[in-house]
Amino acid sequence: MYNVFLLTRPGDAMTSLAGQIDRAGLSYRSGSDVMELEDVAHSDKVDVVLLDLSAVGIGAQSVIERVSQLSLPTLLVMDETAIGQYDPAINPDDFIVAPLGPAELVARVGQIVYRRDGRGGEQLVRVGELTIDLQSYEVTMAGRRISLTYKEFQLLTLLASNPGRVYTREALLNQVWGYDYLGGTRTVDVHIRRLRSKLEDPDHLFVETIWNVGYRFRDVASEG
Repeated sequence: MYNVFLLTRPGDAMTSLAGQIDRAGLSYRSGSDVMELEDVAHSDKVDVVLLDLSAVGIGAQSVIERVSQLSLPTLLVMDETAIGQYDPAINPDDFIVAPLGPAELVARVGQIVYRRDGRGGEQLVRVGELTIDLQSYEVTMAGRRISLTYKEFQLLTLLASNPGRVYTREALLNQVWGYDYLGGTRTVDVHIRRLRSKLEDPDHLFVETIWNVGYRFRDVASEG
C-alpha cells in the first residue's frame, strides 16, 4: 500500500513503533538519523516519514526541514503526554498520537500522500479485475461497483494491499476492529464470508482460507 520510513532512536521505542506500523500492514524501513533516510530514499520509494518526537525533541523542526529538502512529507508521532507541550511551529504535514491505531495510521498516511500527489498517487489498489479506490472508498469488480460496509472495505483493503501474506484471525481483528474491540474472531469469519459473497464467483477467487491459521489474499501477479 504505502512505504514509510520510521525515524526514531534505536531500542525499545523503535521496536514498539515498528510493531505498530507492521500491524497496520504498511511497508517500512527504519533508522535513527536523516542520513539513513537519505540513503534509503535514493534507492527505494518512500511515501511518508514517520518522525518520533520523543527521539528528536527540540530538534524536531530542523529535522522536518531537512526531510522536506528530500521532497518527503512528515507524519509526527507523539505520546499523549506530549500533546499539551506540542509547538505548532514544528509544522509537520500531520501528526498522530501513539500508540498508533492501524486504521488511523493508514488513513493519515493516505491523506498526506493524497495532498501531495492527488488521485495519481497510491490511491488505487488493483488485483486483476478488482479495483479499490482508497480515496473515494469505491470498489469495482470488472467495472461493476460493489457496495461494502466500512469494515468490509477496511478488511478488503488490508488483505488486497498485501497479497500472499497470511493473517491470523486475531491479527485481522486487531488491525481492522482495534485492540479494544470486545467481539471475538468469529466477527472476522462473518466479514470474510460477506466479502466473498459480494466479490467472488467461479472465475474470480481472491480470499484463501489457511486452515487453523487465518486468511490471505491470492497473489495473482505471482500466479501469472
